[in-house]
Amino acid sequence: MQETLLLIADFREGGCLELRMLLLQALLFLLVLPSHAEDAITEEAKALVPPPKETCAGWMAGIPGHPGHNGTPGRDGRDGIPGEKGEKGDAGLLGPKGETGDAGLTGAEGPRGFPGTPGRKGEPGEAAYVYRSAFSVGLESRVTVPNVPIRFTKIFYNQQNHYDGSTGKFYCNIPGLYYFSYHITVYMKDVKVSLFKKDKAVLFTYDQYQEKNVDQASGSVLLHLEVGDQVWLQVYGEGDHNGLYADNVNDSTFTGFLLYHDTN
Repeated sequence: MQETLLLIADFREGGCLELRMLLLQALLFLLVLPSHAEDAITEEAKALVPPPKETCAGWMAGIPGHPGHNGTPGRDGRDGIPGEKGEKGDAGLLGPKGETGDAGLTGAEGPRGFPGTPGRKGEPGEAAYVYRSAFSVGLESRVTVPNVPIRFTKIFYNQQNHYDGSTGKFYCNIPGLYYFSYHITVYMKDVKVSLFKKDKAVLFTYDQYQEKNVDQASGSVLLHLEVGDQVWLQVYGEGDHNGLYADNVNDSTFTGFLLYHDTN
């Protein structure tokens, strides 16, 4: 009740005439109500909002309005300051292998490196097979028969037996390049000899005998032979140039050997 009186006093000082009248009516009503209703009226009086202290002729308090609608959401605020770096997490599961990418462009050649240390010595390899074919023969008597192979029967070397002393011919058993040479002592007559390959003369040597003298003649050639080819020497002509000679101090020789064999 005391709070009501104080509220009325406040309104008397600053309120207008109409409000004063309403307050007086409310006061009289409170005096008539029993004590339990007095509290309810007190609460209603408290709900009245005092008017502003301005000129308010004919002013009356209105009924409280309904709550307004929610406003639109506001804009996002600015980013906050980055927090401290967290601890490293556990490694995740290994993903599937990706497809092979395209080859990149070849880069520029780098600088030359320093020489490396020498490697260890390798194991000895298997010995390569050596092809051998050679002969060296000499004349034991004077030649008298022309246009047939000269039979050199003094054997200096014929380990592979590729030279046949009974025919005077060399038989090729290994295809390749061969070297042939002959050295002839000339006595009593002129000498004209030919080196034959497969029934064809490929080299000629002529020496004119000097009377009361012993002369020398020689020749050499490189020939490529196939298996089965034959090579020999013979006097060329009709017998007038068969001055080949040999004795215990003069020799006439015929030699041949393989330089290198064919690889095919």
